[in-house]
Amino acid sequence: MSTNKHKLLQTWRWYGPNDPVSLQDVKQAGATGIVTALHHIPHGEVWPLEDIKERKAIIEAAGLHWAVVESVPVHEAIKTRRPGAEKYLENYNTSLRNLAACGIKTVCYNFMPVLDWTRTQLDLEMVDGSKALYFNWTDLAVFDIYILKRPNAEADYPANILTKAKVRLESLSEAELTELRINVLMGIPNEKEIELETLRASIDEYQNIGRDGLKANLTWFLEGIATTCTETGIKMTIHPDDPPYPILGLPRIASTKEDLTSILRSVDQPFNGICYCTGSLGAGVDNQLVDIFEAVKERVYFLHLRNVTKDEEGNFYEADHLGGDVNMYEVMKAVAAENAKRDQPMPFRPDHGHQMLDDLNKVTNPGYSAIGRLRGLAELRGLEMGITGNY
Repeated sequence: MSTNKHKLLQTWRWYGPNDPVSLQDVKQAGATGIVTALHHIPHGEVWPLEDIKERKAIIEAAGLHWAVVESVPVHEAIKTRRPGAEKYLENYNTSLRNLAACGIKTVCYNFMPVLDWTRTQLDLEMVDGSKALYFNWTDLAVFDIYILKRPNAEADYPANILTKAKVRLESLSEAELTELRINVLMGIPNEKEIELETLRASIDEYQNIGRDGLKANLTWFLEGIATTCTETGIKMTIHPDDPPYPILGLPRIASTKEDLTSILRSVDQPFNGICYCTGSLGAGVDNQLVDIFEAVKERVYFLHLRNVTKDEEGNFYEADHLGGDVNMYEVMKAVAAENAKRDQPMPFRPDHGHQMLDDLNKVTNPGYSAIGRLRGLAELRGLEMGITGNY
């Protein structure tokens, strides 16, 4: 006998009306929940009730529902707790209340300094001809030392990477160096890329804050939204660092099991949760994915399921959803067991995907083309069904 009670909620990240992937495409992929954000609102400003209602109406007119907000960006003033941070905290609370008033109560966010996620190449060709996102330490060193020109950057890289970076630099044309700069500085689709000068200034600021300071600022932020979240029933889910290493001299505080359990303990209330991202965590050489999930599972309110393949240097590319170093079978077993205990299904989305088939001829948001994610969602859906027998 089949029952839908304990199936995971299949969701899809959609970048709004300008997304080349339409809501009709999402429906055909089989997802029912939409993960989206108001990217046109500048970071730190209040999300107006009317804008939220308008986006929700567009989604519901397509026969879907707005399941998760990803993300309500945390302004740099809050992360650094610079003067004026209280105003941005107040704005954040207002945005949360406006979302809750519209019935949208799962919010993903990150606390990564300056850069939201970092890759050095957006079109690494796979053996089958599809294209993947890639992070390479040698290319990052080229950016860091020769483009950004961060003081003392060399001290952050082992000798073999420094040697390779010098050789790599000599092989790159001006156009290739420009492409590397654009790739590293790329932000979320439909949002502005970071400027080099802004990044340099931020690096200086974060050097003074350090890892402990950033952790303290996250606690301050969570304490500052706790009442709002508790009163409205909002669940906050912090996204792990991507990649889960300090880069460009910037601190990281959400990269390991110890980091995530520390965040949950820092403000030990039910609203304070985790977005369990197998791709970001899977890029960490020492991270044990199932072990991490078991440690935080009661506070996992959202899942990003994707895969990565790493080498001995820690370079990684985004693999097929069932094809990389992450044992997705064991992860899904653990996730399905936890989901069976829930009154409400846990939302997950296939995260990223290869650019493949007809999408190779289209302009797509890096990692967010339709067909690669369609394949990933289908594989994950089948894996869950195979494990649970719930069809």
